[in-house]
Amino acid sequence: MISLTRNEIESLIDLPKTVQYLEAAFCASSWGDINLPPVGHIAFDAGADCHIKFGHMKGDPVFVIKIATGFPQNSMHGIPSGNGLVLVLSAATGEVEAILHDEMVLTDIRTGLGGAIASRSLARQDSRNILIAGTGPQAGRQIEAHSMLLPGSLSFKVWGRNEAKAKALVNGLAPEIQATQVDNLEAATRTADIVITATGATSPVIKSEWVQPGTHITAVGADAPGKQELDMSLISRADIVAVDLVAQCVDHGEISHASRAGEIYAADLVELGALLDNSKPGRKNPDQITIADLTGIAAQDIAIAKAVLETWKKQNL
Repeated sequence: MISLTRNEIESLIDLPKTVQYLEAAFCASSWGDINLPPVGHIAFDAGADCHIKFGHMKGDPVFVIKIATGFPQNSMHGIPSGNGLVLVLSAATGEVEAILHDEMVLTDIRTGLGGAIASRSLARQDSRNILIAGTGPQAGRQIEAHSMLLPGSLSFKVWGRNEAKAKALVNGLAPEIQATQVDNLEAATRTADIVITATGATSPVIKSEWVQPGTHITAVGADAPGKQELDMSLISRADIVAVDLVAQCVDHGEISHASRAGEIYAADLVELGALLDNSKPGRKNPDQITIADLTGIAAQDIAIAKAVLETWKKQNL
């Protein structure tokens, strides 16, 4: 059995390869080629939670179970807020083939890359100004992933409820990334080409009237019941609403609130995989408002675990 620590896992991650695997996984998910049961979710006090995501890609010799925890209060005690592991098991015998003690890093990376894949699929080609709402680990991952996948020279603005955390995030970025901390979220939203929301908010932080024609929004924070980052009327107003998985996002994604209110229906949504394989059209003109609601699907966990293990086997077998 293979057992890898976080440091070992990080040394095995090939980002371009992972992007290819993730895009293929999104497509396979939309084709119905992955068995993706409903997400397991345990809620605790103070906004803490545990997600259990699992699935099997048709024809794969293995299946994957991912456990990821988020305990925001840990930061007050100097403990990472996110943790967890990924189990890779044989689809033939059920034996455990690998334990990836990733401590959340695989989830962080695949979520960041997934957000950038969605933005690249829907944002205007001339998009350069990107607003990041949020200051946690995922905010930094989104900046890194968008810098990698989007063309041109990008300029990032970072907003957070905690000004000190926002400044620390900006100061901790690679020198080649152009980023500034901002205090006025409304003004920053009005001038952004792309808005990325990566918060743990339970009520909207981005209002519809702030969003200008041509803006793309990638929302990754509403990954559990009760969370919400976008004004419901913004969901109704958008020209294209893309999701990673319709059933999952209608249940507990950003658009679930509008769905329950009858403001949007499952038939109005397009899955990211259908955009990537060109079976559904994306942006048609530069004035359209587009939204990608990403709750994170097990297909991503399967993809990144496979990418890591294939690299390990090449190095060790």
